[in-house]
Amino acid sequence: MARGWTFGLIVLATLIQGYQTNAAPPDTPAQLSGLFIQSCLAFAGDATALRSWARRTGLTELPDPARTAFLHGAAGVAFDASAPGTKLVLASSDDGICSVITNEVASAAVTQALEAGLTRIGVAFRLAIERDDKQIPTVHDREYLATRNGRSWRILAATVSGSQPGQAMLTAAPE
Repeated sequence: MARGWTFGLIVLATLIQGYQTNAAPPDTPAQLSGLFIQSCLAFAGDATALRSWARRTGLTELPDPARTAFLHGAAGVAFDASAPGTKLVLASSDDGICSVITNEVASAAVTQALEAGLTRIGVAFRLAIERDDKQIPTVHDREYLATRNGRSWRILAATVSGSQPGQAMLTAAPE
């Protein structure tokens, strides 16, 4: 009987390893956009409600110096919101501005995922500004004005310039 169990465990381990190897890579742009819509859009301007939601969702607070780095020195809280295969951070500043950050994603894919997500939930938006960042020329900014059900937001999509993958940040502030 022990041989049967051993053989069964070997087969199970092989199947799990094959599944993990053949599993589709994470859709980082969709995860970034989805987390942004669930958190930043839902709670922009209300840091207390955002942080309560993050804790209820099971996100863990980042300690310093990571918190300070993700908030760029602003007062607030940063949460690890990583998903399997994707590093994500949710940054909530005390003034109600909210950002979601990832480390490796293509700019065009971020734009597509963000615009598709906003359209899917019925947010009307328009691109107000598109340019390379004045202070960091390797960063490309797309700023949107968005509305839904009487709420308005200013949304910033900051990605690396060019076609190479890199860091990306989606930020929402109430308008």
